[in-house]
Amino acid sequence: MKHTRIYSVLFNKCPRCAEGDFFITKSAYNLKFDKMNKKCPHCGENLVPEPGFYQGALYMSYAFYVVFMLIYFFIFVNFFGEYLDYFLYSIIPVLILLTPYFYRLARRSWLAIFIAPQDMDVTHKHEVAPKH
Repeated sequence: MKHTRIYSVLFNKCPRCAEGDFFITKSAYNLKFDKMNKKCPHCGENLVPEPGFYQGALYMSYAFYVVFMLIYFFIFVNFFGEYLDYFLYSIIPVLILLTPYFYRLARRSWLAIFIAPQDMDVTHKHEVAPKH
């Protein structure tokens, strides 16, 4: 499981080698939660491919928020139906608390889409020639 995209996204690791840290700090709840390594400290993979690359991570973050809010809502409806007002009171503070975590998760997910892990990065040298 160590050299998978899911591992690198969940554990703050480089999507190529799954060894080097993606962000400088381990915790999302730190004043430097948004500081990234420019290159992987282990394999040297460029973690900032081009200016504006992480603009797509905004959409990933939006998707994470929507999924979380739907799950949170269904839990409230099914288990705390008579206290539905508390859902409205609690959703904003909960989302604010999750913002640094979703920010980091979205960036790691976005880059993991475009960079294959080393085990999966295989070139096919022995291609079969077409038959005539």
